[in-house]
Amino acid sequence: MTYSLIQLAPGSYDLLLAGSTVASVVRSGVRSTDTVWTAELLEELPPDRRPAPFVEIEHNFGSLVELCEWLGNPQVQNHRRNGSMTQGPLA
Repeated sequence: MTYSLIQLAPGSYDLLLAGSTVASVVRSGVRSTDTVWTAELLEELPPDRRPAPFVEIEHNFGSLVELCEWLGNPQVQNHRRNGSMTQGPLA
């Protein structure tokens, strides 16, 4: 399964699977020591219908890089301050 992340705002992404939004990814916390990245499915699907690697509806990670590794290193589209977009794997 191939995922992609589309940045909506700093610390907020849509998670797409086969072109459809299936989850949101958000950052919480104000300092790097308490930052948590959460991937949450938009629908509360039963376990046998959740897309891999989702075992639960919501999963938490210490960094966006860790979350991306869990998803299989999806393509990421980031907004720049000037309004343009960058695309590629998360470095």
